[in-house]
Amino acid sequence: MTANPSTTTTSRFPEFDPDLNYSMIIDGEDTSSGSGRTFQLVDPFENVEWGHVPEADASDVDRAVRAARAAFPIWAATLPVARAAIISRWADLIREHAERLARAQVHENGKTILEMRGATQSVALLADFTAQMAQTIHGVTVQPGVPDHESWTRREPLGVVAAIAPWNNPLGLLSWKLLPAVASGNTIVVKPSEVTPVSTLLLVALANEAGFPPGVINVITGAGEAGAALVNHPGIDKVAFTGSTATGRRIAEAAAPRFLRTTLELGGKGPQIVFADADIDRAVGGLLTGVIAGTGQACNAGSRILVHDVVYDEVTSKLQAAMDAVRIGDPLDESTMVGPVASRAQYEKIGAYFSVAESEPGTILVRGGRIGTDVPGAARDGLFIEPTLYETPDASSRIRREEIFGPVGAIVRFHDEEEAIRIANESEFGLVSGVWTQDIDRASRVSQALETGVVWINTWRVFSTNMPFGGRKMSGMGRELGLNLFDEYTDTKAVWLGHAPH
Repeated sequence: MTANPSTTTTSRFPEFDPDLNYSMIIDGEDTSSGSGRTFQLVDPFENVEWGHVPEADASDVDRAVRAARAAFPIWAATLPVARAAIISRWADLIREHAERLARAQVHENGKTILEMRGATQSVALLADFTAQMAQTIHGVTVQPGVPDHESWTRREPLGVVAAIAPWNNPLGLLSWKLLPAVASGNTIVVKPSEVTPVSTLLLVALANEAGFPPGVINVITGAGEAGAALVNHPGIDKVAFTGSTATGRRIAEAAAPRFLRTTLELGGKGPQIVFADADIDRAVGGLLTGVIAGTGQACNAGSRILVHDVVYDEVTSKLQAAMDAVRIGDPLDESTMVGPVASRAQYEKIGAYFSVAESEPGTILVRGGRIGTDVPGAARDGLFIEPTLYETPDASSRIRREEIFGPVGAIVRFHDEEEAIRIANESEFGLVSGVWTQDIDRASRVSQALETGVVWINTWRVFSTNMPFGGRKMSGMGRELGLNLFDEYTDTKAVWLGHAPH
């Protein structure tokens, strides 16, 4: 049964007026939608509506793209050192306003305050890194195989980038697109998720305060209509998207006729492989993180758990005990480990998988289930899913194969290294994977055999600005972060110079 949001407000977020009218940002100015339509957000912990946000349509998208297109020539010609200086000032402002940015995200999506604080600080760190790297964009001089000629390459910005960000880590995942795009000379139109637009508007307001020229960074707000209009706009030169595989496929199909450049970071169902010689306590900590981090609403979730026969019972028992000890509660409480899921729709989607599991032959519930009414301070019929674990011996199990995007793990036993690799690679996804072993030779072999863009060995869910992130197979295309973070946002131009023959 769907519960209607309440308009009753509380003092949990006194800095956010529930009746405030927010504005989109186009050409450096605050603006409403052309139609005047708005929508409200829902705090997933208290189930209260707050904030009025413009609902953009195609005409608003067109305004934003035109502003970005007009700003592009001047911004592309701006010296990298000048672009870097603005980004550095932006980093300072992000740190100054970090708590407000973190709390805005908690208000929007229910993630824990500790996670959103960390995600916000990561945006400032990436801004520092990007500002430094912006001054290193360079081509190479090549001695051609042709007499009386010189040749070199240049890295040039693409033009106008469309960045479509998800609700599960709205500022962190947006920054992976926004920062390298503008640092390398592109202009951008951002569309945040309709679940989490306010934090993005606050972030970009700080960008304008830092000194970005009008039109360099624009934000439109809305749902699918706005996103589709942005992807299909003829003034867009690249789309950078993080979200579901289904939506990523539609973007790729829309981009294909125009050969539009795309970076797509999509779904995941990461395997964590626990060998018999692993440090079991460390491994169980990583397994728990892989299931519950971000309330399981993460593409980098490690929710497929593969355990060697010899230690299967021990690992299952310890993981169940660890799940039993998880604190579920108010995401503003620093002791909370799991908050509510982000929306009623997501709650219903996750809950539907419990019915799927009941219908699957061989799938056994180890622990878990839906809760919602016994969390202090939460709305009645709250959006809580307790950490859940299923045994899934059948390879066709949907619990084992599909991205649930909630705190639900699927555990399966294996007999040897070859079988572990086969099970790990049977997924259509290929984003992240993990290996738990004290045998360095095995760790090396298995990491090479796993068909994922990221492999973590004896750790889980660690990131660094100078390490790339991205997937294979149905987990998308392209890479974000890393030492080559500008490759996805620039083109290589080859330049030849012919000399008169001697």
